[in-house]
Amino acid sequence: MRIFNRRANYEYKLTGEKVEAGISLLGSEAKAIRENRGDISQAHGRILNDEVFLINANIPATGVANYNPTRMRKLLLHKKEILALNTKLKQQKLNLVPILVYTKGRLVKVSLALGKPKRKFEKKEAIKRKDIKRELEKELGSK
Repeated sequence: MRIFNRRANYEYKLTGEKVEAGISLLGSEAKAIRENRGDISQAHGRILNDEVFLINANIPATGVANYNPTRMRKLLLHKKEILALNTKLKQQKLNLVPILVYTKGRLVKVSLALGKPKRKFEKKEAIKRKDIKRELEKELGSK
């Protein structure tokens, strides 16, 4: 089961550097992910007190009273990985962007990438380029 973040390439200029992390979930949340229910398009990662957290990921669990589907979830990484990520994030002013949530055996994993937020004019430019490319392909295909 896989949950993709389709907005990641639109919102961020990704550097290509990726990290795989485990995620600490409740049982009903893990079940929801296995059923492909969840949304990480608004989510981001943050390092707080030498721990990495996934913030604003919407994972709806059923049958749980007083449940917040967008709560902070702890990501499981080694200390060395967290330290390396922290230095890169601060030096290059990057963000942790969740790209993919997937299952690996019975474990649930999150693929995180480093990315720099795009400005509004960069997003518009990317849309224009995509439209031009689409029209060129359409013209070449019709000939």
